[in-house]
Amino acid sequence: MFMGEFHHTLDTKGRVIVPAKFRKLLGDKFVITRGMDGCLFGYPIEQWEKLEAQLDKLPLTKKDARAFTRFFYSAAAEVEFDKQGRINLSAPLIKFAKLEKDCVIVGVSDRIEIWDAERWNEFSQEAEDNFEEISEKMTDFDF
Repeated sequence: MFMGEFHHTLDTKGRVIVPAKFRKLLGDKFVITRGMDGCLFGYPIEQWEKLEAQLDKLPLTKKDARAFTRFFYSAAAEVEFDKQGRINLSAPLIKFAKLEKDCVIVGVSDRIEIWDAERWNEFSQEAEDNFEEISEKMTDFDF
């Protein structure tokens, strides 16, 4: 399971270090793609394959399903770690997540997320401010 928050920097070549504890869980190769809320999602190959199986069930006749799968798959890339534990992010992924220099890599159960630090701070503050209200709306969850 992925959990935790780590701060790293994106270099001028589009590379970012992935924390060692996440590298162990991701394996030698993993898939990175556009995520929700303006961040990137990174999945171990096994988890990516489960997600693919679910996406394959979406009806081709539904416009929203076509749009979602196009957007999700079009920037997806299989990445590997270099000797320093970095991955190289493509220009479309960097642009989508508005990554500049300071990044935050967070573990979220079955995936990692890569955020621009400023966007993460904004999201995190909003979630903190509304945590109790958000938890009340989660009808199928009980602490």
